[in-house]
Amino acid sequence: MQYRSLGRSGISVSSVCLGTMTFGEQTDAAEAHRQLDRARDAGVDFLDAAEVYPVPTQARTYGETEQIIGTWLKARGGRDKVIVATKVAGGGHRLAHIRDGKPRLDRKNITAALEASLKRLQTDHVDLYQLHSPDRATNTFEHMGYAHKPDDDPVPIAETLGALGDLVRAGKIRAVGVSNETPWGVMTFLNAAAADPSLPRIAAIQNPYSLVNRLFDVGLAEMAIKEDCPLIGYSPLGFGTLTGKYLGGARPPKARLTEYTNWPRYLWPRAVEAQGSYAALARRHGLSPTALALGFAASRPFMASVIMGARTAAQLDEDLELIERTKLKPEVLAEIDAIHAMNPNPVLK
Repeated sequence: MQYRSLGRSGISVSSVCLGTMTFGEQTDAAEAHRQLDRARDAGVDFLDAAEVYPVPTQARTYGETEQIIGTWLKARGGRDKVIVATKVAGGGHRLAHIRDGKPRLDRKNITAALEASLKRLQTDHVDLYQLHSPDRATNTFEHMGYAHKPDDDPVPIAETLGALGDLVRAGKIRAVGVSNETPWGVMTFLNAAAADPSLPRIAAIQNPYSLVNRLFDVGLAEMAIKEDCPLIGYSPLGFGTLTGKYLGGARPPKARLTEYTNWPRYLWPRAVEAQGSYAALARRHGLSPTALALGFAASRPFMASVIMGARTAAQLDEDLELIERTKLKPEVLAEIDAIHAMNPNPVLK
């Protein structure tokens, strides 16, 4: 396992991060603890959660993921050897079961969210506290184009950073980060911290990154490298579609896109076409589609850590082995770029 710096935070993390958004829904507590044990034994010291997990987000399971991680931390000990990241829901989450039904990235909401997360996680601090999505209206998830809303009324970024800064000084947060952010958002956060030393500098950006979603390459990749604000990449397997298991119209039992229909973009015609092209490329070079997808994400120079989530410990074992031993040759990377040029970002519109 390799370890990389999380920006200028002084925190080092494993190049693989254990994603936990299945914990409490597709993955029960016992299986989740097995995954956490396997990840730790493989050298993974970085865990990523969120207050809204597991997904699909719903009132009956709200906070369950953090609770499961908390019971594992209490049972296993060694909290100082684990980098725990979680997220606060913001303006992009219009969920009736979170606080007053209108979570914002203001002082009141951030403080309440963090205190609740600390209680569920059974810890006195979070190593990386991330803003799950922008408070303002912007292009996130499947949306590539920006649609301006003149009547939008987001919490000012300086106010958000001010609240986070107080929690950093209180010892409840070690570093802060953003998620599902845009180039304008990242630079505004960085500039605000540069102008006011009392505000914390964001350490990393958690955005999607995969063979079928390379939007990060445009604008954000340059920022990540030049500003020491690297990517924590989620969905490197495109919700499992880049393993090839859905090709030919297959719907494997218990698989995420078989059980849930909330993410149709991963099965749009262009996406399925791209998945087939990448699977064929992998086979030509003696690789599995999974190895190709994970190896590609891990090869990016702006990547601090690749988030890998799994339903079972067996799936996690396989993915960890593949990402550790897969190093893609230049000719394979060139063929990936050729496919991407013909069918770019097919899960975005």
